[in-house]
Amino acid sequence: MATSQLEFRAMTEAGRPIPDVTAFGPDFTFSFDDWINSPDGIGTVPAQSHGRKVAIIGAGISGIVSAYELMKLGLRPVVYESGQFGGRLRSQQFEGSSTAIAELGGMRFPISSTAFYRYVDKLGIETRPFPNPLTTAAGSTVIDLAGETLYAETIDDLPPLFREVGDAYNRALEDHAQFGALQAAIKNRDAALVKELWNPIVREWDDRSFYDFIASSDAFKKLSFRHREVFGQVGFGTGGWDSDFPNSMLEILRVNLLRLDDDQRFMVGGVEQVPRGLWTRAPRNLMHWPKGTTLEKLHGGSTLPGVVKVHREGTDGQFVITDRWGRSEKYDAIISTCQSWLMTTSMDFEERLLSQRMWMALDRTRYMQSSKTFVMVDRPFWRDRDPKTGREVMSVTLTDRMTRGTYLFENGPNEPAVICLTYSWMSDALKMEPLSVEKRVELALDSLRKIYPDVDIAKHIVGNPITVSWESDENFLGAFKGALPGHYRYNHRMYGHFVQSEMPAEQRGLFLAGDGISWTPAWVEGAVQTALNAVWGVMNHMGGQSPKSNPGPGDAYAEHGPIDLGY
Repeated sequence: MATSQLEFRAMTEAGRPIPDVTAFGPDFTFSFDDWINSPDGIGTVPAQSHGRKVAIIGAGISGIVSAYELMKLGLRPVVYESGQFGGRLRSQQFEGSSTAIAELGGMRFPISSTAFYRYVDKLGIETRPFPNPLTTAAGSTVIDLAGETLYAETIDDLPPLFREVGDAYNRALEDHAQFGALQAAIKNRDAALVKELWNPIVREWDDRSFYDFIASSDAFKKLSFRHREVFGQVGFGTGGWDSDFPNSMLEILRVNLLRLDDDQRFMVGGVEQVPRGLWTRAPRNLMHWPKGTTLEKLHGGSTLPGVVKVHREGTDGQFVITDRWGRSEKYDAIISTCQSWLMTTSMDFEERLLSQRMWMALDRTRYMQSSKTFVMVDRPFWRDRDPKTGREVMSVTLTDRMTRGTYLFENGPNEPAVICLTYSWMSDALKMEPLSVEKRVELALDSLRKIYPDVDIAKHIVGNPITVSWESDENFLGAFKGALPGHYRYNHRMYGHFVQSEMPAEQRGLFLAGDGISWTPAWVEGAVQTALNAVWGVMNHMGGQSPKSNPGPGDAYAEHGPIDLGY
């Protein structure tokens, strides 16, 4: 059940979301939101390090959070971007409207993303419940499977089969993952208990897929194949999850445990406001730089162009970055937040800067495809009621047809509204990849016409449609990481790379961040947390440290970090 705006505001303390479960663990049991919100600050660097330059590769949320926090420490972040500012927090405004926005990347943000919401609250961005299926914000939901169309305003309006599927999944989580006990430990931030419960699950489930978990569970064994099929098409929370069936079950368990699929909200005016807001915000308690300094001012108004070459002078000398126009600059440290494959494809990255095992992990990272197509309409006509049935004429829709997920966004009864005609992943996204935006709209409307034969969606469309296929963007090559069974060790290497005391000198000073490095891919909280890891790494590399009263992630890593499965 989504949280109302009043309920959400009532849950805040000094602007901080306080959900039932926060993104605490389960792999690294560290409170990132508490660290960045401490009145003692996250740390300092020696005065002689003030003004030293740190290169940031990528201007997505991970890169901008890194740059923002490094600037506060008195360092000089320099951000490079080869494509569009904001990364996959990309909000595109429809022509002719100031309120109709297509969220091409991240669009729904669970309140358990507590570190991310620290920045949202700093910027004063308004949020509202996301219109997920079977939520109050959606109003109504239509599920169309195997030619049968069902209308529902609550789960009780659906046939028993759907509740049976949901109950079976909940039982499977409890039977095979001690789900209730783990969630309670995470809620209470009981680090020792979280690790005691979680580490054996990692050992048991690293080599097993999401589908294996479903098919082999006692709860689903008692049900039919149809139940598993419906689970794949409709899923839990936000919709169908069959695209994730090949993925490691550990990845899905993290989503469930941290309630990343629950109580989601969208950013009024677009989520791209967050990285852009941090870019122009003058933080308080700024070290070294004069009052009023912003990232925008440090950069003279814009980021630098894309990186084509990275190398290092000597064993532990400065890093040298060359941009696409041939300009080279020297840096004392680097944070790379780009898609991991780009470090071996679009950049000449000196190989000795990372271990061969790390290159293996980065190149073996598997990315999932994703496609969305949006149209602007004259008004939220779906709120009209059919005089014969009393139902809303159109609903948030989950289907096995090409559109898969259709979402409806409104700004007022007479204001232009937005329909995400189709949101699909993997093979369903690849079906769209070679098609023009016009063809994508035609196919989506044709599918929806079969579900809503009496609704003329096209007559309400105004302006030009907007679409995206993340796998066709040369700067992304996919939407987000989807770890496969057996990938835990790769993720462990990438995530823990920010702790560098045991590394050879030539490998120190280069840090990795982004949701592809995190344990929770596709979720902005993972991008923010790995950015903060990298900030601690740079601070430590520059001779700085966190205060004893507020130890940082690197200080806690040995005790609270992920279990090592060995090699």
